[in-house]
Amino acid sequence: GEEVTQTPKHLVKGEGEKAKLYCDPIKGHSYVFWYQQVLRKEFKFLISFQNENVFDETGMPKERFSAKCPANSPCSLEIQATKLKDSAVYFCASNQSTVLNIS
Repeated sequence: GEEVTQTPKHLVKGEGEKAKLYCDPIKGHSYVFWYQQVLRKEFKFLISFQNENVFDETGMPKERFSAKCPANSPCSLEIQATKLKDSAVYFCASNQSTVLNIS
């Protein structure tokens, strides 16, 4: 089946370094979501995109985190200067739409 592809699988950085993660959404999906999971706790929503446009960035710590979803390229999530608390599993998900319209 089709799946979201995330690279790299593991990333080791020293404190204060730049870290960049990539996500290739499922073809035909226009929505992309990034989540952060620290120490097997709950998922924290970071940001979502509708195609190239930011859809919801309520969870983004914008002073250090940035993200983009350029057309015809993988999406990326970048941390400017890593901190210990950024050590986490970062999940990317994609969807055809945000909600089901039930008419």
